[in-house]
Amino acid sequence: MKRLLTATFAVATLLAPAAALACTSLIAGSGATTDGSVIVTYAADSHTLYGELYSQPAADHAPGAMRQVVEWDTGRPMGEIPEVAHTYATIGNMNEHGLAVVESTWGGRHELLDTAGIIDYGSLIYITLQRAKTAREAIDVMTSLVKQHGYASEGESFTIADPREAWILEMIGKGGRSKGAVWVARRVPDDCISGHANLARIHTFPLNDPENCLYSPDVISFAREMGYFDGKDEDFSFSRAYAVYDAGAMRGCDGRVWAYYNKYTPGMEQYLPWVLEAKGEVMPLWVKPEKKVSTRDLQWMMRDHFEDTPFDMTTDIGAGPYASPYRWRPLTFTVDSVEYTHERAIATQQTGFSLVAQLNEAHPEAMKGIMWFGVDDANTCVYIPVYNCVTNVPHEFAPGNGDLYNISWDSAFWVNNYVANQAYNRYSQMINDIRRVQVAEEDTLAAEVNDLLAAVPAMDATTAVKTLNDHTAAATSRYVGRYKKLGDYLLVKYLDGNVKKEKDGEFERNEYGMPVYPNFPGYDERYYRSIVDQTGRHFYLPDVK
Repeated sequence: MKRLLTATFAVATLLAPAAALACTSLIAGSGATTDGSVIVTYAADSHTLYGELYSQPAADHAPGAMRQVVEWDTGRPMGEIPEVAHTYATIGNMNEHGLAVVESTWGGRHELLDTAGIIDYGSLIYITLQRAKTAREAIDVMTSLVKQHGYASEGESFTIADPREAWILEMIGKGGRSKGAVWVARRVPDDCISGHANLARIHTFPLNDPENCLYSPDVISFAREMGYFDGKDEDFSFSRAYAVYDAGAMRGCDGRVWAYYNKYTPGMEQYLPWVLEAKGEVMPLWVKPEKKVSTRDLQWMMRDHFEDTPFDMTTDIGAGPYASPYRWRPLTFTVDSVEYTHERAIATQQTGFSLVAQLNEAHPEAMKGIMWFGVDDANTCVYIPVYNCVTNVPHEFAPGNGDLYNISWDSAFWVNNYVANQAYNRYSQMINDIRRVQVAEEDTLAAEVNDLLAAVPAMDATTAVKTLNDHTAAATSRYVGRYKKLGDYLLVKYLDGNVKKEKDGEFERNEYGMPVYPNFPGYDERYYRSIVDQTGRHFYLPDVK
Protein backbone atom coordinates (compact mmCIF):
# COMPACT_ATOMS: atom_id res chain seq x y z
CA MET A 1 0.00 0.00 0.00
CA LYS A 2 1.49 3.34 -0.97
CA ARG A 3 -1.21 6.02 -1.21
CA LEU A 4 1.46 8.52 -2.22
CA LEU A 5 3.74 7.16 0.48
CA THR A 6 7.17 5.67 -0.02
CA ALA A 7 8.75 2.52 1.23
CA THR A 8 12.04 3.53 2.80
CA PHE A 9 13.40 6.36 4.90
CA ALA A 10 15.77 7.30 2.10
CA VAL A 11 12.89 7.55 -0.34
CA ALA A 12 10.80 9.42 2.20
CA THR A 13 13.51 12.03 2.61
CA LEU A 14 13.75 12.56 -1.13
CA LEU A 15 10.07 12.63 -2.04
CA ALA A 16 7.85 13.46 0.89
CA PRO A 17 8.98 14.61 4.34
CA ALA A 18 5.72 13.42 5.93
CA ALA A 19 5.87 9.95 4.38
CA ALA A 20 5.63 6.78 6.44
CA LEU A 21 6.29 3.13 5.94
CA ALA A 22 3.13 1.40 4.82
CA CYS A 23 1.49 -2.03 4.52
CA THR A 24 2.15 -5.51 5.82
CA SER A 25 1.24 -8.96 4.45
CA LEU A 26 1.72 -12.19 6.40
CA ILE A 27 1.30 -15.67 4.92
CA ALA A 28 0.77 -19.22 6.21
CA GLY A 29 0.69 -22.24 3.91
CA SER A 30 -2.00 -24.91 4.22
CA GLY A 31 0.36 -27.30 6.01
CA ALA A 32 1.32 -24.64 8.54
CA THR A 33 -2.24 -23.94 9.74
CA THR A 34 -4.42 -25.73 12.25
CA ASP A 35 -7.33 -26.31 9.83
CA GLY A 36 -5.50 -26.70 6.51
CA SER A 37 -6.40 -23.21 5.29
CA VAL A 38 -4.09 -21.00 3.32
CA ILE A 39 -4.08 -17.77 5.33
CA VAL A 40 -2.91 -14.35 4.14
CA THR A 41 -3.19 -10.99 5.84
CA TYR A 42 -3.08 -7.39 4.71
CA ALA A 43 -2.91 -4.03 6.42
CA ALA A 44 -3.61 -1.18 4.00
CA ASP A 45 -1.80 1.58 5.85
CA SER A 46 -2.07 5.20 4.79
CA HIS A 47 -2.81 8.53 6.39
CA THR A 48 -5.22 9.35 3.54
CA LEU A 49 -7.06 6.02 3.12
CA TYR A 50 -10.67 5.76 4.30
CA GLY A 51 -11.57 2.27 5.46
CA GLU A 52 -14.35 0.78 3.34
CA LEU A 53 -15.15 -2.45 1.52
CA TYR A 54 -14.93 -2.43 -2.28
CA SER A 55 -17.11 -4.67 -4.44
CA GLN A 56 -17.70 -5.42 -8.12
CA PRO A 57 -20.44 -7.75 -9.43
CA ALA A 58 -19.75 -10.43 -12.00
CA ALA A 59 -20.46 -9.19 -15.52
CA ASP A 60 -20.47 -10.13 -19.20
CA HIS A 61 -18.93 -7.71 -21.71
CA ALA A 62 -19.56 -7.24 -25.41
CA PRO A 63 -16.76 -7.70 -27.93
CA GLY A 64 -14.71 -4.53 -28.20
CA ALA A 65 -15.72 -3.24 -24.77
CA MET A 66 -13.05 -1.20 -22.99
CA ARG A 67 -12.28 -0.79 -19.32
CA GLN A 68 -11.20 2.51 -17.80
CA VAL A 69 -8.13 2.33 -15.56
CA VAL A 70 -8.05 4.77 -12.66
CA GLU A 71 -5.04 5.01 -10.36
CA TRP A 72 -6.07 3.58 -7.01
CA ASP A 73 -4.01 5.95 -4.87
CA THR A 74 -5.05 9.22 -6.50
CA GLY A 75 -8.16 8.69 -8.64
CA ARG A 76 -6.22 9.89 -11.68
CA PRO A 77 -7.45 8.48 -15.03
CA MET A 78 -4.68 6.34 -16.53
CA GLY A 79 -6.24 5.21 -19.82
CA GLU A 80 -8.26 2.23 -20.97
CA ILE A 81 -7.65 -1.42 -21.79
CA PRO A 82 -9.77 -4.05 -23.59
CA GLU A 83 -12.29 -5.76 -21.36
CA VAL A 84 -12.56 -9.55 -21.22
CA ALA A 85 -15.76 -11.44 -22.06
CA HIS A 86 -16.61 -12.24 -18.44
CA THR A 87 -15.39 -10.76 -15.16
CA TYR A 88 -15.78 -12.41 -11.75
CA ALA A 89 -17.43 -10.89 -8.71
CA THR A 90 -15.07 -9.35 -6.16
CA ILE A 91 -15.48 -8.38 -2.53
CA GLY A 92 -12.57 -6.44 -1.11
CA ASN A 93 -9.28 -8.12 -2.00
CA MET A 94 -10.95 -11.48 -2.70
CA ASN A 95 -13.11 -12.81 -5.52
CA GLU A 96 -15.95 -15.29 -5.81
CA HIS A 97 -13.49 -18.18 -6.35
CA GLY A 98 -11.60 -17.55 -3.11
CA LEU A 99 -8.60 -15.93 -4.80
CA ALA A 100 -6.99 -13.18 -2.70
CA VAL A 101 -4.40 -10.62 -3.79
CA VAL A 102 -2.72 -8.06 -1.49
CA GLU A 103 0.50 -6.01 -1.58
CA SER A 104 3.17 -3.89 0.04
CA THR A 105 5.13 -1.12 -1.66
CA TRP A 106 8.92 -0.96 -1.51
CA GLY A 107 9.66 1.72 -4.08
CA GLY A 108 13.11 0.63 -5.18
CA ARG A 109 15.17 2.36 -7.85
CA HIS A 110 13.26 5.46 -8.94
CA GLU A 111 14.75 5.53 -12.41
CA LEU A 112 12.70 2.38 -13.11
CA LEU A 113 9.32 4.11 -12.75
CA ASP A 114 7.55 3.94 -16.13
CA THR A 115 5.63 7.21 -16.45
CA ALA A 116 4.06 6.01 -19.72
CA GLY A 117 2.55 2.86 -18.21
CA ILE A 118 -1.16 2.78 -17.47
CA ILE A 119 -1.49 -0.12 -15.00
CA ASP A 120 -0.81 0.97 -11.40
CA TYR A 121 -0.40 -1.58 -8.63
CA GLY A 122 -3.88 -1.07 -7.16
CA SER A 123 -5.63 -1.42 -10.51
CA LEU A 124 -3.48 -4.46 -11.19
CA ILE A 125 -4.88 -6.15 -8.08
CA TYR A 126 -8.55 -5.44 -8.72
CA ILE A 127 -8.45 -6.12 -12.47
CA THR A 128 -6.72 -9.44 -11.76
CA LEU A 129 -9.34 -10.45 -9.19
CA GLN A 130 -11.97 -9.98 -11.88
CA ARG A 131 -10.07 -12.13 -14.39
CA ALA A 132 -8.38 -15.03 -12.54
CA LYS A 133 -9.64 -18.04 -10.59
CA THR A 134 -6.36 -19.33 -9.12
CA ALA A 135 -3.06 -17.95 -7.89
CA ARG A 136 -1.17 -19.26 -10.91
CA GLU A 137 -3.73 -17.73 -13.26
CA ALA A 138 -3.39 -14.46 -11.36
CA ILE A 139 0.38 -14.37 -11.85
CA ASP A 140 -0.12 -14.85 -15.58
CA VAL A 141 -2.80 -12.14 -15.73
CA MET A 142 -0.74 -9.64 -13.75
CA THR A 143 2.48 -10.10 -15.68
CA SER A 144 0.64 -10.09 -19.01
CA LEU A 145 -1.22 -6.87 -18.18
CA VAL A 146 1.93 -4.92 -17.37
CA LYS A 147 3.76 -6.39 -20.36
CA GLN A 148 1.00 -5.22 -22.69
CA HIS A 149 0.07 -1.91 -21.09
CA GLY A 150 3.07 -0.85 -19.03
CA TYR A 151 3.54 -0.77 -15.25
CA ALA A 152 2.92 2.66 -13.72
CA SER A 153 4.00 2.04 -10.11
CA GLU A 154 7.25 1.52 -8.25
CA GLY A 155 8.51 -1.71 -6.71
CA GLU A 156 5.79 -3.92 -5.21
CA SER A 157 5.49 -7.21 -3.40
CA PHE A 158 2.20 -9.02 -3.98
CA THR A 159 0.78 -11.94 -2.02
CA ILE A 160 -1.36 -14.06 -4.34
CA ALA A 161 -3.24 -16.95 -2.77
CA ASP A 162 -6.08 -19.38 -3.41
CA PRO A 163 -7.47 -22.22 -1.27
CA ARG A 164 -4.55 -24.45 -2.29
CA GLU A 165 -1.39 -22.34 -2.43
CA ALA A 166 0.21 -18.96 -1.81
CA TRP A 167 2.80 -17.10 -3.88
CA ILE A 168 4.88 -13.94 -3.48
CA LEU A 169 5.32 -11.92 -6.68
CA GLU A 170 7.80 -9.05 -6.69
CA MET A 171 7.80 -6.57 -9.55
CA ILE A 172 9.36 -3.31 -10.68
CA GLY A 173 9.16 -1.39 -13.96
CA LYS A 174 11.85 -0.75 -16.55
CA GLY A 175 11.84 3.03 -16.53
CA GLY A 176 10.26 3.24 -19.98
CA ARG A 177 13.22 1.55 -21.65
CA SER A 178 10.81 -1.13 -22.73
CA LYS A 179 7.19 -1.82 -21.83
CA GLY A 180 6.46 -4.09 -18.92
CA ALA A 181 8.31 -5.04 -15.75
CA VAL A 182 10.96 -7.33 -14.37
CA TRP A 183 9.60 -9.74 -11.81
CA VAL A 184 10.00 -13.00 -9.93
CA ALA A 185 7.35 -15.13 -8.18
CA ARG A 186 7.97 -17.85 -5.60
CA ARG A 187 5.53 -20.36 -4.16
CA VAL A 188 5.48 -20.46 -0.35
CA PRO A 189 5.96 -24.08 0.82
CA ASP A 190 2.80 -25.48 2.35
CA ASP A 191 4.42 -26.10 5.75
CA CYS A 192 5.91 -22.62 6.07
CA ILE A 193 5.03 -19.07 7.02
CA SER A 194 6.23 -16.00 5.16
CA GLY A 195 5.56 -12.30 4.75
CA HIS A 196 6.62 -8.96 3.32
CA ALA A 197 6.42 -5.40 4.60
CA ASN A 198 7.68 -2.74 2.19
CA LEU A 199 11.02 -4.29 1.32
CA ALA A 200 11.68 -6.73 -1.53
CA ARG A 201 12.19 -10.12 0.13
CA ILE A 202 13.11 -12.43 -2.76
CA HIS A 203 16.87 -12.79 -2.97
CA THR A 204 18.33 -15.74 -4.90
CA PHE A 205 15.83 -18.09 -6.53
CA PRO A 206 15.88 -21.39 -8.48
CA LEU A 207 16.30 -20.87 -12.20
CA ASN A 208 14.76 -24.20 -13.25
CA ASP A 209 11.79 -24.99 -11.00
CA PRO A 210 8.66 -23.72 -12.80
CA GLU A 211 6.36 -25.50 -10.35
CA ASN A 212 7.59 -23.28 -7.55
CA CYS A 213 9.36 -20.33 -9.16
CA LEU A 214 8.48 -18.13 -12.14
CA TYR A 215 10.30 -15.06 -13.42
CA SER A 216 10.50 -12.68 -16.37
CA PRO A 217 13.03 -13.78 -18.99
CA ASP A 218 15.03 -10.57 -18.60
CA VAL A 219 14.99 -10.23 -14.81
CA ILE A 220 18.75 -10.88 -14.62
CA SER A 221 19.87 -9.53 -17.99
CA PHE A 222 18.09 -6.22 -17.41
CA ALA A 223 19.89 -5.85 -14.08
CA ARG A 224 23.19 -6.44 -15.88
CA GLU A 225 22.26 -3.92 -18.55
CA MET A 226 21.50 -1.30 -15.89
CA GLY A 227 24.68 -2.00 -13.94
CA TYR A 228 22.85 -3.40 -10.90
CA PHE A 229 24.49 -6.85 -11.05
CA ASP A 230 27.60 -8.43 -12.56
CA GLY A 231 27.91 -11.86 -10.95
CA LYS A 232 26.84 -15.38 -11.87
CA ASP A 233 23.16 -15.98 -12.64
CA GLU A 234 22.77 -18.37 -9.72
CA ASP A 235 24.02 -15.64 -7.33
CA PHE A 236 21.54 -13.04 -8.52
CA SER A 237 19.43 -11.44 -5.77
CA PHE A 238 16.27 -9.71 -6.97
CA SER A 239 16.09 -7.68 -3.76
CA ARG A 240 19.69 -6.47 -3.80
CA ALA A 241 19.48 -5.57 -7.50
CA TYR A 242 16.22 -3.63 -7.52
CA ALA A 243 15.43 -2.50 -3.95
CA VAL A 244 16.97 0.39 -2.00
CA TYR A 245 18.47 -0.44 1.39
CA ASP A 246 19.01 1.74 4.42
CA ALA A 247 18.85 1.15 8.16
CA GLY A 248 15.36 2.57 8.49
CA ALA A 249 14.02 0.33 5.76
CA MET A 250 15.52 -2.77 7.34
CA ARG A 251 14.30 -2.10 10.85
CA GLY A 252 10.93 -0.67 9.86
CA CYS A 253 10.19 -3.23 7.13
CA ASP A 254 11.92 -6.58 7.58
CA GLY A 255 11.53 -5.96 11.31
CA ARG A 256 7.80 -6.57 11.01
CA VAL A 257 8.33 -9.89 9.23
CA TRP A 258 10.90 -10.79 11.87
CA ALA A 259 8.27 -10.18 14.58
CA TYR A 260 5.99 -12.74 12.87
CA TYR A 261 8.74 -15.32 12.51
CA ASN A 262 9.90 -14.73 16.07
CA LYS A 263 6.43 -15.40 17.45
CA TYR A 264 6.27 -18.92 16.03
CA THR A 265 9.83 -20.04 15.25
CA PRO A 266 12.73 -20.31 17.72
CA GLY A 267 16.18 -18.97 16.92
CA MET A 268 15.18 -15.76 15.20
CA GLU A 269 17.73 -13.80 17.25
CA GLN A 270 20.34 -14.80 14.67
CA TYR A 271 18.68 -12.47 12.15
CA LEU A 272 18.73 -9.37 14.33
CA PRO A 273 21.96 -8.09 12.69
CA TRP A 274 20.15 -8.27 9.35
CA VAL A 275 17.11 -6.43 10.68
CA LEU A 276 19.16 -3.75 12.42
CA GLU A 277 21.99 -3.17 9.96
CA ALA A 278 21.53 -5.41 6.88
CA LYS A 279 24.51 -7.41 8.09
CA GLY A 280 25.02 -11.11 8.59
CA GLU A 281 22.76 -13.81 7.21
CA VAL A 282 19.80 -12.65 5.12
CA MET A 283 16.48 -13.34 6.84
CA PRO A 284 14.84 -16.21 4.94
CA LEU A 285 11.87 -15.72 2.65
CA TRP A 286 9.98 -18.29 4.72
CA VAL A 287 10.44 -20.39 7.87
CA LYS A 288 8.75 -23.48 9.28
CA PRO A 289 6.82 -22.61 12.45
CA GLU A 290 7.34 -24.64 15.61
CA LYS A 291 3.56 -25.11 15.89
CA LYS A 292 0.72 -24.63 13.44
CA VAL A 293 -1.03 -21.28 13.38
CA SER A 294 -4.74 -20.51 13.29
CA THR A 295 -6.82 -17.76 11.77
CA ARG A 296 -7.20 -16.24 15.23
CA ASP A 297 -3.41 -16.33 15.63
CA LEU A 298 -3.02 -14.31 12.45
CA GLN A 299 -5.69 -11.85 13.58
CA TRP A 300 -3.72 -11.23 16.76
CA MET A 301 -0.44 -11.08 14.84
CA MET A 302 -1.88 -8.14 12.93
CA ARG A 303 -2.18 -6.40 16.32
CA ASP A 304 1.50 -6.83 17.15
CA HIS A 305 3.65 -4.00 18.54
CA PHE A 306 6.81 -6.07 19.09
CA GLU A 307 5.60 -7.02 22.56
CA ASP A 308 8.10 -9.16 24.51
CA THR A 309 10.92 -8.53 22.01
CA PRO A 310 13.90 -6.14 22.07
CA PHE A 311 11.73 -3.70 20.09
CA ASP A 312 8.75 -3.71 22.49
CA MET A 313 6.99 -0.38 21.94
CA THR A 314 5.25 -0.41 25.33
CA THR A 315 8.47 -0.19 27.35
CA ASP A 316 10.67 2.63 25.99
CA ILE A 317 10.27 6.26 27.04
CA GLY A 318 8.24 6.99 23.90
CA ALA A 319 5.43 4.89 25.39
CA GLY A 320 4.79 7.67 27.88
CA PRO A 321 3.13 7.18 31.26
CA TYR A 322 0.47 4.80 29.90
CA ALA A 323 2.63 2.26 28.00
CA SER A 324 1.26 3.31 24.62
CA PRO A 325 2.64 1.36 21.64
CA TYR A 326 1.96 4.28 19.28
CA ARG A 327 4.33 6.89 17.87
CA TRP A 328 3.17 9.91 15.91
CA ARG A 329 4.84 10.64 12.58
CA PRO A 330 7.48 11.34 11.45
CA LEU A 331 9.13 8.20 12.78
CA THR A 332 12.65 9.61 12.51
CA PHE A 333 14.02 12.43 14.61
CA THR A 334 17.37 14.15 15.13
CA VAL A 335 19.08 14.99 18.41
CA ASP A 336 22.50 16.71 18.42
CA SER A 337 22.85 16.02 14.66
CA VAL A 338 22.32 12.27 15.20
CA GLU A 339 19.33 10.59 13.54
CA TYR A 340 17.14 8.14 15.47
CA THR A 341 13.94 6.26 14.77
CA HIS A 342 10.89 5.03 16.57
CA GLU A 343 9.79 1.47 15.80
CA ARG A 344 7.34 0.72 13.03
CA ALA A 345 5.16 -2.22 14.09
CA ILE A 346 2.60 -4.29 12.18
CA ALA A 347 -0.28 -2.59 13.99
CA THR A 348 -0.42 1.15 13.41
CA GLN A 349 -2.91 3.94 13.83
CA GLN A 350 -3.07 4.98 10.17
CA THR A 351 -4.50 1.72 8.80
CA GLY A 352 -7.44 2.22 6.45
CA PHE A 353 -8.51 -1.42 6.45
CA SER A 354 -6.97 -4.79 7.20
CA LEU A 355 -7.94 -8.38 6.54
CA VAL A 356 -7.13 -11.98 7.33
CA ALA A 357 -8.14 -14.17 4.39
CA GLN A 358 -8.87 -17.80 5.33
CA LEU A 359 -8.88 -19.84 2.11
CA ASN A 360 -9.83 -23.50 2.34
CA GLU A 361 -10.83 -25.91 -0.44
CA ALA A 362 -12.50 -28.24 2.10
CA HIS A 363 -15.05 -25.57 2.99
CA PRO A 364 -18.44 -25.30 1.26
CA GLU A 365 -18.21 -23.56 -2.11
CA ALA A 366 -19.81 -20.37 -0.80
CA MET A 367 -17.36 -20.27 2.13
CA LYS A 368 -14.07 -21.43 0.66
CA GLY A 369 -12.86 -17.87 1.05
CA ILE A 370 -13.59 -16.15 4.36
CA MET A 371 -12.12 -12.68 4.46
CA TRP A 372 -12.06 -11.49 8.05
CA PHE A 373 -12.32 -7.75 7.45
CA GLY A 374 -11.67 -4.81 9.74
CA VAL A 375 -11.30 -1.05 9.36
CA ASP A 376 -8.99 1.42 11.08
CA ASP A 377 -6.29 0.20 13.48
CA ALA A 378 -6.05 -3.62 13.44
CA ASN A 379 -5.22 -3.55 17.14
CA THR A 380 -8.66 -2.27 18.07
CA CYS A 381 -10.86 -3.41 15.16
CA VAL A 382 -13.24 -6.36 15.12
CA TYR A 383 -12.64 -8.77 12.24
CA ILE A 384 -15.96 -9.49 10.51
CA PRO A 385 -16.35 -12.62 8.31
CA VAL A 386 -17.00 -11.70 4.67
CA TYR A 387 -17.56 -14.74 2.47
CA ASN A 388 -16.50 -15.23 -1.14
CA CYS A 389 -20.20 -15.36 -2.14
CA VAL A 390 -21.06 -12.01 -0.53
CA THR A 391 -22.49 -9.54 -3.02
CA ASN A 392 -24.03 -6.97 -0.68
CA VAL A 393 -21.62 -4.67 1.16
CA PRO A 394 -22.92 -3.89 4.66
CA HIS A 395 -23.94 -0.25 5.05
CA GLU A 396 -21.37 0.25 7.80
CA PHE A 397 -18.53 -0.68 5.39
CA ALA A 398 -20.05 0.82 2.24
CA PRO A 399 -18.18 3.37 0.11
CA GLY A 400 -19.87 6.74 0.44
CA ASN A 401 -20.86 6.24 4.07
CA GLY A 402 -18.74 9.09 5.38
CA ASP A 403 -15.23 9.87 4.26
CA LEU A 404 -11.93 10.97 5.78
CA TYR A 405 -13.23 14.53 6.24
CA ASN A 406 -16.84 13.75 7.19
CA ILE A 407 -17.89 11.72 10.22
CA SER A 408 -20.69 9.17 9.92
CA TRP A 409 -21.81 7.60 13.18
CA ASP A 410 -22.97 4.42 11.45
CA SER A 411 -19.66 4.02 9.60
CA ALA A 412 -17.46 1.26 11.01
CA PHE A 413 -14.35 3.30 10.22
CA TRP A 414 -15.45 6.32 12.22
CA VAL A 415 -16.87 4.33 15.12
CA ASN A 416 -13.64 2.32 15.40
CA ASN A 417 -11.68 5.59 15.37
CA TYR A 418 -13.94 6.90 18.13
CA VAL A 419 -12.82 3.99 20.30
CA ALA A 420 -9.18 3.80 19.23
CA ASN A 421 -8.28 7.47 19.41
CA GLN A 422 -9.49 7.73 22.99
CA ALA A 423 -7.14 4.92 23.95
CA TYR A 424 -3.96 6.07 22.25
CA ASN A 425 -2.90 8.48 24.99
CA ARG A 426 -4.23 6.48 27.98
CA TYR A 427 -3.54 3.04 26.55
CA SER A 428 -2.77 0.98 29.64
CA GLN A 429 -5.93 2.22 31.32
CA MET A 430 -8.33 1.74 28.41
CA ILE A 431 -7.08 -1.25 26.43
CA ASN A 432 -8.59 -3.87 28.75
CA ASP A 433 -12.01 -2.27 28.39
CA ILE A 434 -11.62 -2.45 24.60
CA ARG A 435 -10.33 -6.02 24.67
CA ARG A 436 -13.34 -7.16 26.70
CA VAL A 437 -15.75 -6.10 23.95
CA GLN A 438 -13.45 -6.94 21.05
CA VAL A 439 -12.70 -10.49 22.21
CA ALA A 440 -16.34 -11.19 23.05
CA GLU A 441 -17.39 -10.12 19.56
CA GLU A 442 -14.71 -12.16 17.81
CA ASP A 443 -15.36 -15.23 19.98
CA THR A 444 -19.04 -15.04 19.06
CA LEU A 445 -18.22 -14.63 15.38
CA ALA A 446 -15.83 -17.58 15.39
CA ALA A 447 -18.53 -19.80 16.92
CA GLU A 448 -21.12 -18.57 14.41
CA VAL A 449 -18.81 -19.27 11.47
CA ASN A 450 -18.17 -22.79 12.75
CA ASP A 451 -21.94 -23.34 12.96
CA LEU A 452 -22.33 -22.09 9.39
CA LEU A 453 -19.56 -24.36 8.13
CA ALA A 454 -21.61 -27.25 9.47
CA ALA A 455 -25.01 -25.99 8.30
CA VAL A 456 -24.34 -24.56 4.83
CA PRO A 457 -23.56 -27.88 3.05
CA ALA A 458 -27.19 -28.94 3.58
CA MET A 459 -28.53 -25.74 1.97
CA ASP A 460 -29.25 -25.15 -1.70
CA ALA A 461 -27.02 -22.56 -3.37
CA THR A 462 -29.53 -19.72 -3.23
CA THR A 463 -30.27 -20.23 0.45
CA ALA A 464 -26.57 -20.51 1.29
CA VAL A 465 -25.71 -17.24 -0.46
CA LYS A 466 -28.56 -15.39 1.25
CA THR A 467 -27.68 -16.84 4.64
CA LEU A 468 -24.05 -15.82 4.35
CA ASN A 469 -24.84 -12.34 3.03
CA ASP A 470 -27.25 -11.88 5.92
CA HIS A 471 -24.68 -13.07 8.45
CA THR A 472 -22.03 -10.61 7.26
CA ALA A 473 -24.55 -7.76 7.39
CA ALA A 474 -25.90 -8.69 10.84
CA ALA A 475 -22.41 -9.21 12.30
CA THR A 476 -21.25 -5.82 11.02
CA SER A 477 -24.29 -4.00 12.37
CA ARG A 478 -23.99 -5.69 15.77
CA TYR A 479 -20.31 -4.85 16.10
CA VAL A 480 -20.69 -1.20 15.09
CA GLY A 481 -23.54 -0.79 17.56
CA ARG A 482 -21.52 -2.30 20.39
CA TYR A 483 -18.47 -0.21 19.53
CA LYS A 484 -20.46 3.02 19.50
CA LYS A 485 -21.62 2.17 23.02
CA LEU A 486 -18.02 1.25 23.92
CA GLY A 487 -16.81 4.65 22.73
CA ASP A 488 -19.48 6.39 24.80
CA TYR A 489 -18.50 4.30 27.82
CA LEU A 490 -14.81 5.20 27.47
CA LEU A 491 -15.63 8.90 27.18
CA VAL A 492 -17.71 8.84 30.35
CA LYS A 493 -15.45 6.55 32.39
CA TYR A 494 -12.19 8.38 31.68
CA LEU A 495 -13.47 11.95 31.40
CA ASP A 496 -11.00 14.65 32.47
CA GLY A 497 -8.24 12.29 33.49
CA ASN A 498 -10.04 10.46 36.27
CA VAL A 499 -11.61 6.99 36.30
CA LYS A 500 -15.19 6.62 37.40
CA LYS A 501 -16.04 3.85 39.84
CA GLU A 502 -18.29 0.99 38.77
CA LYS A 503 -20.51 -1.43 40.66
CA ASP A 504 -22.56 -4.29 39.21
CA GLY A 505 -21.82 -3.14 35.66
CA GLU A 506 -22.98 0.45 36.22
CA PHE A 507 -21.21 3.66 37.14
CA GLU A 508 -21.57 3.96 40.90
CA ARG A 509 -23.88 6.48 42.57
CA ASN A 510 -24.43 7.24 46.23
CA GLU A 511 -27.62 6.47 48.11
CA TYR A 512 -29.14 9.71 46.83
CA GLY A 513 -28.42 8.98 43.18
CA MET A 514 -25.45 11.31 42.87
CA PRO A 515 -22.10 10.27 41.27
CA VAL A 516 -19.50 9.09 43.79
CA TYR A 517 -16.02 10.56 43.81
CA PRO A 518 -13.87 8.98 41.05
CA ASN A 519 -10.45 7.40 41.26
CA PHE A 520 -7.35 9.37 40.29
CA PRO A 521 -4.94 6.81 38.82
CA GLY A 522 -2.22 9.32 37.99
CA TYR A 523 0.83 8.11 36.05
CA ASP A 524 3.11 5.11 36.27
CA GLU A 525 6.21 5.04 38.50
CA ARG A 526 8.59 5.32 35.55
CA TYR A 527 7.02 8.59 34.48
CA TYR A 528 7.26 10.08 37.96
CA ARG A 529 10.89 9.01 38.17
CA SER A 530 11.65 10.60 34.80
CA ILE A 531 10.30 13.92 36.12
CA VAL A 532 12.63 13.77 39.10
CA ASP A 533 15.56 12.65 36.95
CA GLN A 534 15.02 15.62 34.63
CA THR A 535 14.15 18.35 37.15
CA GLY A 536 15.92 17.27 40.32
CA ARG A 537 14.36 18.97 43.35
CA HIS A 538 12.38 21.53 41.35
CA PHE A 539 9.06 19.95 42.38
CA TYR A 540 10.26 18.84 45.82
CA LEU A 541 7.77 19.35 48.65
CA PRO A 542 9.55 20.19 51.90
CA ASP A 543 8.21 18.96 55.20
CA VAL A 544 6.68 22.23 56.37
CA LYS A 545 4.85 22.27 59.70
